[in-house]
Amino acid sequence: MADAASRGSDDSLKFSTLLAYSLPAMPISALGLPLVVHLPPFYASEMGLGLGLVGFLFMIARFWDVFTDPVVGVLSDKFESRWGRRRHWIVASVPILMIAAYMIFLPQGEVTGAYLMFWMFILYIGWTLLTISHLSWGAELTPVYYERSRIHGAREIALILGMVFVLTLPVFAHLVFPEGEEPHAVTLMGLFIIILLPITVAIAVTGVKERKTPEPQAVPWKEAVKLLAKSKPLQIIIFVDLVGGVSGGIVASLFVFLARDALQLGAASDLMLLVYFMSGVLFIPFIILISKKLGKHKTVAFSALFTAATLPLILLIPEGNVGFALFCWVVLGINMGAGPFLFRSIMADVADHDAVQSGQQRTGLFYSLLTMTNKIGHAVAIGVAYFALEVIGFQAGGENTPAVISGLKAVYVWPAMIISVVIAFLVWRFPLDEEKQLENRRILEARALDVAEAAIAARTAGNIDPPHAGEQPRGAPAD
Repeated sequence: MADAASRGSDDSLKFSTLLAYSLPAMPISALGLPLVVHLPPFYASEMGLGLGLVGFLFMIARFWDVFTDPVVGVLSDKFESRWGRRRHWIVASVPILMIAAYMIFLPQGEVTGAYLMFWMFILYIGWTLLTISHLSWGAELTPVYYERSRIHGAREIALILGMVFVLTLPVFAHLVFPEGEEPHAVTLMGLFIIILLPITVAIAVTGVKERKTPEPQAVPWKEAVKLLAKSKPLQIIIFVDLVGGVSGGIVASLFVFLARDALQLGAASDLMLLVYFMSGVLFIPFIILISKKLGKHKTVAFSALFTAATLPLILLIPEGNVGFALFCWVVLGINMGAGPFLFRSIMADVADHDAVQSGQQRTGLFYSLLTMTNKIGHAVAIGVAYFALEVIGFQAGGENTPAVISGLKAVYVWPAMIISVVIAFLVWRFPLDEEKQLENRRILEARALDVAEAAIAARTAGNIDPPHAGEQPRGAPAD
C-alpha cells in the first residue's frame, strides 16, 4: 500500500493537464442533460409529436447509439495518427456534433418524427466518437490506481459544471432580453454547445499529450468474446452500469414532470437541478478522499445505499414548497457524481486486468462497453417511463388527479431506490482493489521491459521482425 501511495504522488498529473483534459466534458454534459431532461418534453409538447412517439424515438435513437459504441471503441483502439490514438477521433467528432446540435436544438422547417430520428442518429455518431475517445484517453493518461480517480473526478466536475452552465442560460436570458422576447431555453442550450465544443476540444488536444501505450494486436472475435465472458470484474461493472443507467434515466426523464406538474414548483424547477449539480461538484473531492480510505468499489456501494436512503425524501415534499424541495435536492446531489466517475476509474483497472490476462490493450473497447450499457439503461428507462405515464393517464401541463400524481412519484422513486440497493450488493466484494491493480501494473511493466529489451536485441542482431507489444513474455496470474 505504501508503494502504491508513493507512486501515486510521483506520477500525479499537473492541475493544468487535468484542466485541459477535462474541458471537453463540459459540452458533452451540456448536450447530454437536455437530451434526457429538456428535449423529450420539448418535442412531445411544443413540437407536437406526443409523449408516446417521442419516448419511442428517443429509445430507438439510444439503441442506435448502443450499436455504434463497440464499433467506435474498436476503431479508437486500432487506428493511430501522428497525434496518437485518441485525439484525432475527438477532433473528427466536432463538426458532426455542431451540425446535428444545430438541427436538433434549433429545428428547421417541418418537424416530424422522421426529422427528429435522422438528426438524432447523426448526433449520436458524433457523441460516441467524442465520449469514447475522451474516456479512453483519460484512462491511458496514468497507470496509477488512485490517480485515475483524480482524472475521472476532474472530468466529472467538468461534466457537472457543463450542466450548471446550461441550466443558468435561461436565467441570464431573462436578465438580458426584454420580457417576452427571450430565446427559448432549448435554443440557448444548442448555441452554448455549438460555441463551447470547438473551443474546449482545441484546448484539450493541443494542451495534453497522449501517453504511449502498447499497440493492440488483432484478436479473433470468438477468442475476444471468450475472454470478455470470463472476466468477472467486467461482468460486474457492466451490469451495475446498465441498471444504474435505467435508474438514472427514469429519474432524469421524469424530472420536469415531477417538479412542474406533481410538486408545482413552477419556475423554481430549474433551480432544483442547479442546486443538485452544485452539491455534486462540491462533494466530489470529498468522495475521492473517501475512496482512498475505503477503496473505489466500497465507496460506490456506500454511495448507492445513500441514494436508496434519501430518494424517498421526494415523497415528503408538499406541493409548492420550494424551500423543502431545495433541501431535498441538495441532499440527493451529495453523491450524484460518485457512481459515474468511480465506475470509469474502475473500468481503467478492469482494462489493465484484461491486458494481463489477454496480452492486449483494449481500453477503447472496454469503455465502449461501459458507455453502451449505460445508454441501453437510459434507452429502456425513457421508453418505459414515458409509456408508464401514458398508462396512468398523465397529462403534461394539464389537470392530473391525485392518484395520477402519486403514480408519477412512485415511478420516479421506487425503481431507482431498489436498483441502488442491488448495485451496493453487487459491488461490495468487487475483486479488483488497489493491491490487485498494483500487481497487474507490475506485470504489464515487466512485459513492456521484456519487449523493449527484445526489440533492442533484435535490432542489434539485424532481425527486422522484433516481438510485438501484445506478446506475453512473462506469465499472468490466474483470474
